[in-house]
Amino acid sequence: MSTHDSLVFLFDVDNTLIDNDRFGADLAARLEERLGAEGRDRYNAIDKEIRKQVGYADYLGALQRLRGQDSDMAYMDLSFFLLDYPFEARRFPGVLEAIDHLRTIGRPVIMSDGDTVFQPRKIRRAGLWEAFREDVLIYIHKEEMLDDMQRRYPADHYVMVDDKPRILVALKKLLGGKVTTVFVRQGHYAAAAGADLEETPPDMTIDSVAELATMGREAFLATA
Repeated sequence: MSTHDSLVFLFDVDNTLIDNDRFGADLAARLEERLGAEGRDRYNAIDKEIRKQVGYADYLGALQRLRGQDSDMAYMDLSFFLLDYPFEARRFPGVLEAIDHLRTIGRPVIMSDGDTVFQPRKIRRAGLWEAFREDVLIYIHKEEMLDDMQRRYPADHYVMVDDKPRILVALKKLLGGKVTTVFVRQGHYAAAAGADLEETPPDMTIDSVAELATMGREAFLATA
């Protein structure tokens, strides 16, 4: 893993490689179906509280806390729903082709935030674990782990592909000209982009990861 690369592509997962908003909508619908609107709202409140506490979405932890000491079959059904969810059907079109292309000019790596159980499973079920050849990093706050990332994947230059403006701004401020930031306009974080990107605009803006399959090496080194 410590082989020095000339160019490393760092990819977010949720709403960058897979449609996580669609997953969230499907989960909300299943929660309402099995537990009613009140149960759905209680889950959402717990989810919000946990995100504030740990810094990432803990879907299984929220369900566990919602269940309490109950043994209703509805909670088991929701467990199966989460663990068996077909994330491969939520992978955005053209993602695998883009990764194959970028591997010819650099090293693609997933750098995601998330828990240590559900997030790896999501990545694997989406077909991304194999596509990235197990080059996967999952942190709690990835913008705080850049030293660890660079130790694991040393490179002359990095490209960060993400739908979250705050992540792109943070990496640009910390790595400067050593990183090219690519803003993917997908999902609710991208839709809410505003002042952060005005102050520190991304180096590139695309509508989908599929667009990367048409770009050559030079396009990503313009900020180097």
